[in-house]
Order: sequence, then C-alpha cells, then structure tokens
Amino acid sequence: AEEGNIEYKLKLVNPTQYRFEHLATQMKWRLQEGRGEAVYQIGVEDNGLLVGLSEEDMRTSLRTLHRMAEKVGADITVLREREVDYDSDVPRKIAEVLVRKVPDDQQFLDLRVAVLGNVDSGKSTLLGVLTQGELDNGRGRARLNLFRHLHEIQSGRTSSISFEILGYDSKGEVVNYSESRTAEEICESASKMITFIDLAGHHKYLKTTIFGLTSYCPDFAMLVVSANTGIAGTTREHLGLSMALKVPIFIVVSKVDLCTKNTVERTVRQLERVLKQPGCNKVPMLVVSEDDAVMAAQQFAQSPSITPIFTLSSVTGESLDLLKVFFNILPPLSNSKEQEELMQQLTEFQVDEIYTVPDVGTVVGGTLYSGICREGEQLVVGPMDDGQFQELTVCSIQRNRSACRVLRAGQAATLALGDFDRSLLRKGMVMVSPEMNPTICWQFDAEIVLLFHAKTFHKGFQVTVHVGNVRQTATVEDELRTGEKAVVLEGGGFINILTLPALHSVRHENIQEKSHMSD
Repeated sequence: AEEGNIEYKLKLVNPTQYRFEHLATQMKWRLQEGRGEAVYQIGVEDNGLLVGLSEEDMRTSLRTLHRMAEKVGADITVLREREVDYDSDVPRKIAEVLVRKVPDDQQFLDLRVAVLGNVDSGKSTLLGVLTQGELDNGRGRARLNLFRHLHEIQSGRTSSISFEILGYDSKGEVVNYSESRTAEEICESASKMITFIDLAGHHKYLKTTIFGLTSYCPDFAMLVVSANTGIAGTTREHLGLSMALKVPIFIVVSKVDLCTKNTVERTVRQLERVLKQPGCNKVPMLVVSEDDAVMAAQQFAQSPSITPIFTLSSVTGESLDLLKVFFNILPPLSNSKEQEELMQQLTEFQVDEIYTVPDVGTVVGGTLYSGICREGEQLVVGPMDDGQFQELTVCSIQRNRSACRVLRAGQAATLALGDFDRSLLRKGMVMVSPEMNPTICWQFDAEIVLLFHAKTFHKGFQVTVHVGNVRQTATVEDELRTGEKAVVLEGGGFINILTLPALHSVRHENIQEKSHMSD
C-alpha cells in the first residue's frame, strides 16, 4: 500500500546509484508515515507472496538496507527471520526489519499507555519491574517507587494517577532506571519513550480512573488481570470504559507463578469468552513467542478488534521479554498527516494538574490538544468564576522532567507560569491562543444512554459529567429510565471545552462518546 509504514522488498542486491537514491527517498517516506518507525519485509513480492532469498542474497540485501538507513540517519534491527517453502532445493529465507529514526523536530517518539485492572491484580508491581529493571520479591517491593502518598504505601493500593517512563534506544534495547539514575538520562539515551499512566483499581477510586482515561488521551490501554482471581471486581468496568472511549486495549495476565498451568488456562479462556461476546466483538490473540509478539504489535495497531493476551510473572520474570518486544514495535496510532493537521490549528492546552514549585512559581501539567506551544508564548486561561479568560505567559516547558523549548500537539508536559496567581486556576481549565476567542456555555444537549439506575432520572437529578479533562456537576432537565436512550438538556457549571472551535477531528468522536457518560 502507498500509505502506511510497511514496505515489501523482494531483494536489495547491488542497486545502481540512481536506484539507491530512490530507495533512500522511499525509506524517508515510510519513516514519515510511521512517525519515525518503518518495517521492511525482505524476500516478499509487492503482492505479498513470500518468495524468500538465498543466504547470500539475504546478507547482501540487509547490508544495502543498512547503507540506506545510514544515509537517512536511521538505525535498523532485524525483528525475525524465517525459512519459507518455495520451489527450490536451496533453503530460502525472509526477514522482517524495524527501521527507526527520531524525527528532526522531536527528542524521541512518544506513546502513552493507560494501565487498568482490578485492585490487587499487580498493575503497579508490573510497572515497577518494567521501569526499574529489577524483579519483584513477591511482597510488593517493586511498586514502592511508584506510590505518591503514605497511605498508598501502607495499604498497597494506588489512589492517585502516577506516571512512569520506559525508554528504548534506536537498536530496540530497553533503557530504564537500572542503567540511568534520572529521567533526564533516560530521555537523552532513548529514541522511543513509553509513558505509563498508572490508574487506580479500587472501585472507590473509579472517578480518578475515569479522569485518567478521559483527560490524558492514552494511545493504548493495558488491562492487567490476576491469574489466580480471573475477571473480578472492576475488570469488566475498566474494559467497558476503554471500549466506550475507543481506546485500543490489550491484556496482561499477571501472577502466573502463584497458580498451576490449568488455572492460568482457565483465566485465559474466561477472558476469551468475554472478549468474543457481542458487546466486545474482539479477536483474542494469545502471545507465547517472540514471533507472536512482533505480529501482535503490528496487527493490534492496524485493527482495533485484535486483542493480544500476555501471560507473565513479575516475580520470576516469565514472558516479561515478550511484553518488552511488543512495546518496542508498537507504532503510534495517528499518522504524520493527522499530526500535521493538528499542529496547524490554534494552541489549546488542557490543565490536569496544578503545583507550586519553590523559585519557579505556579506550574501546570497537562496535554497539548492542538497547535504548537513555545517558551515565552502569550496565552489566555479560563474560564474564571465570571466566565472570563485571563492572559498569561509560558515561562518554561518540561517533558518527562527534562527541559523542552517547543511542545507539539498530542504531547504531555508541564508549563511554568511564573508568578501567576495559583488560586485562579483549577483542573479542567484550558489555556488557548487569544485568537481563538473562546466562548463558554451553561447548558448543553447530550445524547445519553442510561445503562442502569435503581430509580427514574427525574428533572433536577444531579450527575457528574466527564468531558476530556473537565469534571463538572450538572443537573438533568428531562426524565429518563434504565435502558432508555435520549437527548437531554443538562445545565450546571461552565462546560468550556464543548464550545471551543478548535475541537480537532481525531478526538471528536471521543468527545461525543464521553458526553454520554454519567457518573
């Protein structure tokens, strides 16, 4: 296909200079399509026929590919090689090669993965093992660095949203805290960064989990299921949430060291049954080898119905490498064209966190939904209590704890606002370009489906609306019963994000989906 980042090549043996230049240009195009990553399949015809190459031709083709990558400033890694049956006495091979180049205007490739699952399923422990590079001791030692509050350490339960990073260098090797002492060092040596958003599993903190899924715009969701308890507690709700918000999901069955092989198989069968139900319509794909992990990563990004399932242990480290291979190959969801369109729109930054930092002043954390934000830029923030927007200046920007001069659409960062009065800010506000001339509204129409409620929704019934990073109480002005679907009028505080003219196309479906959800 012309589009996409996958290229088939039968062979690359001794190309002429003109042909070599053409191949290098083609590689640039594939890298641009994959936003810094491309996959070359050598020994495959353009129609997908697996012809294969002799040992000598394969070596020469890989050398040519290496030269092409050097010319465009990229690195190559052979993902897998396989022998094929073709009408020949000589054994013939095909190879799949990952080409990676960080775009010139970026420090690294960036993916966000939300981590979901029931309480005590091992989410924080798994992230601790992945990011720290040390296995768990079976009593939760690996998760201690992820907790943000004392009560989380005492109870062992995550109640707030925390972020962890896992880097990969251009050769596909893991870069984490085992070699690097600080986040800045990881950022410097990594060419691809996976940001994990660790969410709460307990039902008590469901609102926090919803906020994490709606406001941080994860590219993918990882649902962690404990092998010994199976589908329990909030697992179904988390699966339903990610599907309602159209976040592609894959599943990790953890704690396989605690139970027998039969118990693990029973949990996997239970998951497959749920995924195949009419409401889900997913195609489960059990990953048991490195080959499966490579194929799962490529198919998962192309088809939202494919759901890879990993079975692993954070204590013994069993199958942990397969998950690392999967993350290394996983491509970004949006292509370069969509990214360009977003960056050409006016600036819109959504405020998710507010801090006061000594000697720096007020700092806000969040995601840039559209446009480009630079140091020293003048923006307006709001809406304030009176519905107005106030001017401010962006003093400095940090991404993953390291300084950054320019922020692009889709990237999460913290912005320092100098001596701007913190008491004027609250979560859910937006910082936008003054040219946008933002408007606010008190009431809006929402098409909602009432999945379940013990009583009827009467006029004046209070709900909490989650729209992007906005959490706002509202009152319903119409009546509604369980199972009914209707367009209702809701009123309450400011719902500023629904009326901004710069709601971009990529997230538009999600915004509509999100407005269906009542808390």
